Amino acid sequence: MRAVSAIGLLVLLVVIAIDYGMRLTSSPQIYSDISKIPSVGTTKRAALLLGTAKYLKGGGVNYFYTYRIRAAVELYESGKVDAIVVSGDNGSRYYDETTTMQQDLIAAGVPRRYITLDYAGFRTLDSVVRADAIFGLDDYIIVSQRFHLIRAIYIAQAKGQHVIGYTAKELPHTAASYRMKLREYLARTKAMLDLYILHTEPKFYGKRLKVTYR
Repeated sequence: MRAVSAIGLLVLLVVIAIDYGMRLTSSPQIYSDISKIPSVGTTKRAALLLGTAKYLKGGGVNYFYTYRIRAAVELYESGKVDAIVVSGDNGSRYYDETTTMQQDLIAAGVPRRYITLDYAGFRTLDSVVRADAIFGLDDYIIVSQRFHLIRAIYIAQAKGQHVIGYTAKELPHTAASYRMKLREYLARTKAMLDLYILHTEPKFYGKRLKVTYR
């Protein structure tokens, strides 16, 4: 019993250490004030919008989705980016995050020609690796909630990419927020395993695609 307890404590300490290390590395690259993000022409030209479902399983709109769309539109309208790459899960004809997000970006005023779709963003690692491998992005802005950006930015930096993050609004102290943050502890640990032990690759690669900039 003591051995089991010791192993459990060790695992917990490793998870905490990984979480701390990721936050320490990624946090300086995360922006919540859009006015402080460099304008196009100095560094970044594209945003990588990380996908999520528009609707909750129990019904109702997923606010993580709503605020990610708004954040991406803000970047485009403010001239911080000239293109948006939407990366999400299109695992079946009944579930298509990318097309749904494209439609809502267009409805919000972003021209279709400046939106590029990545249908194989099944995981954050897939989205980040494919951003460079398929779409030629290695210097760009990632859009998601802060807790998600910490992991995404860490993965991108580990892959040699130059990224910053722009935070989509989140509603603190909600059940959904607490669930996602708890999930992130495990996801960050899994990301470390993927990067340095398992050397996990995206599920799909495919031919390179060109992003259209305004």
